[in-house]
Amino acid sequence: MKTWLPIGLGVLLVLAGGLWALQGLGYVGGSSMSGAREWFWIGLATLVVGLVLAVSAFRRGRRPR
Repeated sequence: MKTWLPIGLGVLLVLAGGLWALQGLGYVGGSSMSGAREWFWIGLATLVVGLVLAVSAFRRGRRPR
């Protein structure tokens, strides 16, 4: 449980951040976030945090005990 929970949270953050970044760039429409550049930067930051969380948890879980 110590490994899969942060990996799952990291993957969710990567997906949400990617969506927000695409909306900020205007590639995904239908939202007030569409075309607003600040959502690109918020999404990019969220994506990076999620990636770091997931990769670090994955590496921590693979270490021999």
